[in-house]
Amino acid sequence: MKRPDAKVHDRGFGFDPDEALRHLRASDATLAKLIDRTGPFRMELKTATNLFDVLAETIVYQQLHARAAASIHGRVRALIPRTRGASAARALSALTDESLRGAGLSRSKLLALRDLALRTLDGHVPTLAEARRMDDETLIERLSEIRGIGRWSAQMLLMFRLGRPDVLPVGDYGIRKGFAVAFRKREMPVPADVEKRGERWRPFRTVASWYLWRAAETATES
Repeated sequence: MKRPDAKVHDRGFGFDPDEALRHLRASDATLAKLIDRTGPFRMELKTATNLFDVLAETIVYQQLHARAAASIHGRVRALIPRTRGASAARALSALTDESLRGAGLSRSKLLALRDLALRTLDGHVPTLAEARRMDDETLIERLSEIRGIGRWSAQMLLMFRLGRPDVLPVGDYGIRKGFAVAFRKREMPVPADVEKRGERWRPFRTVASWYLWRAAETATES
C-alpha cells in the first residue's frame, strides 16, 4: 500500500501546522487549552539522507545518556569514515566484532547493527525515497523486523525525520504522562485510553503528541 505524495509545507512537514492546530482546537476542547498554555507548535525535523545512518544512530543511542551515546556513535563512525548509506553498511559489515566492541558497543547493539547492515544491503531497508512513498503502518512493520528497531523507534523516525502528520506513540511514557497532566488523570493512563481519545485528533496526531510531550515536561519541571 502506497502513501500518496503530499505537498510539503513550511519547516519540511508534509502537512500544514496551522491547519493541524485549527483541527485539534475544534475537535478537543481540553487539548485546545493545552495548546493555549503551551504556545506555538515548535517541533523541528532532523535531517535525514538515508535510513541506514538514521537507524544505526537510533540503535547506538538506545538506553544510554546522550553524551555517552554520542561518544560511542562517534567512535563507530570513525571506523567507517566518509561513508553513508549502503556504503556505510558494507563497510560496517567488513569490520570485526573486536573493533566494534572496542568502540564501546554492547553485544546486543553489535548484533543489531550487523542485522541492520545486512538488511540494508539485501534491500529490506528501503531507500529514503521509497520510505517517503510508504504508508505509516507498512513502514513501521518493515522497520520493526530489524533487530533492535521496534515500533517506537519506527514511529520516532516517521515523526521527526519524515514529518508524518498522524503518528501517536501511545506506548511512550512521556505521551501517557502528558495525557495524564492535560486531562487531569489521577493514575497513569494505559495506551488504550490515549488511543481512544486520539481518534478525535486524526489526521494530526503528531501535533497532538508534541503538545502532550510538552505537558509532561512542564509537570517534571514544576
